[in-house]
Order: sequence, then structure tokens, then C-alpha cells
Amino acid sequence: MAQAGYRDALGAHARRLAQSSIEDLNRRQPGRAQQLALRIGPLYANFARQSYDQPALDALWAYGQSLELPQAFRRLFDGAPVNLTEARPALHTALRSDLGRGPVAAAARAQVLAAEQRLAAIVAELEASGITDIVSIGIGGSDLGPRLVCDALKPLQGARFAVHFVSNIDGMAIERVLAGLDPARTAGILISKSFTTQETLFNGAILQRWLGDAGRLYAVSADVQRPQQQFGIAAERVLPMWDWVGGRYSLWSAVGLPIALALGMDAWRQLHEGAALVDAHVLQAPLQQNLPFLHGLTEIWNRNACGHASHAVMCYDARLALLPAYLQQLVMESLGKQVGVDGRPVCGDTVPVWWGGAGTDVQHSFFQALHQGTQMICGEFIGCVRGDDPHPLSHQALLANLLAQTQSLANGQPSADLQRNYPGGRPTTTVLLDALTPYSLGALIAMYEHSVYVQSLAWGINAFDQFGVELGKQVASALLPAVRDRSVTVDDPVTAELLAQLHR
Repeated sequence: MAQAGYRDALGAHARRLAQSSIEDLNRRQPGRAQQLALRIGPLYANFARQSYDQPALDALWAYGQSLELPQAFRRLFDGAPVNLTEARPALHTALRSDLGRGPVAAAARAQVLAAEQRLAAIVAELEASGITDIVSIGIGGSDLGPRLVCDALKPLQGARFAVHFVSNIDGMAIERVLAGLDPARTAGILISKSFTTQETLFNGAILQRWLGDAGRLYAVSADVQRPQQQFGIAAERVLPMWDWVGGRYSLWSAVGLPIALALGMDAWRQLHEGAALVDAHVLQAPLQQNLPFLHGLTEIWNRNACGHASHAVMCYDARLALLPAYLQQLVMESLGKQVGVDGRPVCGDTVPVWWGGAGTDVQHSFFQALHQGTQMICGEFIGCVRGDDPHPLSHQALLANLLAQTQSLANGQPSADLQRNYPGGRPTTTVLLDALTPYSLGALIAMYEHSVYVQSLAWGINAFDQFGVELGKQVASALLPAVRDRSVTVDDPVTAELLAQLHR
């Protein structure tokens, strides 16, 4: 059966199930809650509140079988040029595991291990230096991953360094970070794959002036010459990354230097070990027991069979408040494509809009729309079984809210008063970590990475390029002279009017 045939079959199942409630699906099939749950070490996911029944799920597994997912993942790990538009591999898995086979993966792994030794030496150097604060400057993948991990795992006390992140080109962002810091006790890290990113160069220059001539600056880049040329950073203070690692997959590389500084090398290694656990699982687990496969195919079901265009991520652990922003980039930059790897327009819709926030705060902001809005919004609920704070009653109440929201979204509550009627039928996946640790967080992030690859294979798109982010940057550079000087003219009439307002 051609790919279009599998997608048509899924659509037929979705139409058949349109009047079936998720509550009825779970009541009619005893054991469904256990059958649609999978675990990898400290990571558990339950899909029983999705809107498919067993025949629909069988069709979904048949679609997955047609995609030859195990073979595709083996090519990914072994360093095949899966990034077809740029003719290069995507070897982020080599940053945390040695599961790749063949010379390409072996060479990448050797480079990674050498870079990790240098990273550990820089951590030791800074620990012995009297530095207390680190300012990390980067944007996108050079910021979101390290920022997420540092924020999620930072200890309540006894942190090795206070790590501060600056991404936005807005000068107030860096001013707020530098206020109250001591240049003599602060080091800076400039992180940019190309070392041409405007935001990083502007903020790096501000930081360098603030630190003064004796200031400590380090860099991470795929172009190890540019930091020396543009900022005078000595070669021994520049760590490499590689063109076979996309920015949004790079926290496992030297881009994660802020993580190692904030949490220590032991935590850094545990983070990688958690990801390596999922790497082994995705390669070895059979199709129907493979968690990233089921997660990715469920996203295909919701987007293409059911037509849902919005996906909300709710984290019922305040330490994971930055996860929705991280997943926005991972998912939407990877899958926001309209052209397939064959150069033809994609048939059908690709990525929905991913967004979200921290529970229980978001229950008092956008949950009205989730429960009673006219647009069906899929949900992803993430929580931790064990809390690490000294307030057990608060953690129990937090988990009760997580359970209540997923139950209410799925089952609803009918009422003759339409204002108080909850229709239910809102599909959700619940993801639970045994506890929030470097190991479990590494596993969680790797699971999402592999789910994204599954979806890219289903849509026939390249998950590892991001040409869509380039045009706006190019136009911004071209417009900068007109913003600085009112005598510079532009052709676009709306931009010309807006410039006139800026120059009033």
C-alpha cells in the first residue's frame, strides 16, 4: 500500500470513531490503560486517552511498519546523510552513546570524547579560578537546551556557579543580567554554531566590554577560528561543535558547557546516560513496544487522521516550566516544512502549533479554551511521581490536578445548562518521570527527539534543516542601515511608513 493509502485508512478510522467518546473506549476495552502504556527506565507514558481504538491502532502500526522505522533509525545512528538537503548526517546520538556502527559514527564519537575531555578541563579550570557567575550568550539551540536543563535541575543550594542566560538582542536583556554581577568574578561563554548570529555577536561585544581586558571569555562554535578573529578568544578556550549536529539537538555537545558548570560533570554524564538509555530502546525495542515510535505515530494520528492543529504541553512540575519553549523549537523548527525530501510539496498538513506552560498556573489562563473552546486542542501532560521539596501535601495536590485535568478533558461532564457543559473528548498523553533527575530528564528529551524523527519520516520531510529561519534574519540585516539613518530609503511601502514612525 502506498503512503497515501495508509493515511486514507487512518482517516477512515478517525471518521468511524468521530462519535465515540474516549471514556467509552476505555470502558469497553478492559486493560486498555495498561496496554497503551510504555516505560523506558524512569520514563513512563500512557496513551489510553487518545482517540484511537484497537483497529485504528492496528492501522497506525501498519503505517509505522511501512515506514521501515527500525531501518531508518539505524541509518540515523550510523551516520548516513539523513539531512539530505545539506548532504550530511545528523549524529546527535553520537554525542551520548556509541550505538552507531561504521566509520562515520566511530569518527564522530572519537571527536565527541576528545571534546568532552577538554570541556571537563575548562570546568576544572573555572572551579579553581574564583569565578562565581557565568554569563552564557546564545540563541535558539545554543540557549534553549542548556537553559532548560540548568533551570530544571539547579540545586536549592550549593550550586557550583550561578549561570545566567542571555539570548535576546534587546539590550535590556543583557543589562538586567549584568546588573549586580562583579566583572572580576564573572566569566562569559559565547555559543554559536556559525559564529555569525547577530544576537550573539552583539551581546558578546557588550559582555566583552563589560568584562574588561582581563575578562574570561570562552566560546563554542563549529568554526573554531572565528572566536579568535572576532573576540580574541584563545584557541584553548574554544570548544568545537560540528556541522553534523543541528542546534536544537546540540545540548549534548559542548553547547552544554553551562550545564556542566551549573550542575557538575557527574550530572552532565548522567544526563547523557539517560538519553543513551532511550537511544538503545529506540534501536532495540519491537515496533509495538517502542515508546518513541508510538509517540510519533500518535502525533501523526492527531494531526493527519483527526486534523488537530494545536498541541499544548502542560508540565506539572514548576522546574520544567521551560520545557514547552524547548519543545516548540525542537518540534516546530524540525517539522515546520512544506516541501518533502523529494523536492515536491508535502501532501497534507505537517506540524501543529506546539505551546504550553506550567501547571497549575495554566489552569487559570488557557484551560477554559481547552475544556470548552470550539477548537480541539491535543494535550501532553508531564509530571513527576516523586517531588523533591519538603512540602508533600503540595506535591500531592499538584498530582491530583494533573490527574483531574486529563480525566476531565477526556471524559467531560454533561449538563443541560450549556454554559456548564463539558463535552470531553479532548485527547491527551500523560508522561511521568519517577523523579526529576539528570538521568530522567535526559531520557525525556531524547524520547521527544526520536518522536520528531518518526514524524519526519511519515511526512517525508527533512527534520534537520531550518531554512525557514533565514529570510527574516537576512532582511533584518538589510534594514539595519535604514533603522540607524533616516536618510536610507526602502522599497516596501509599509516598512517605509513604520520607519517613519521610528524616526519621529
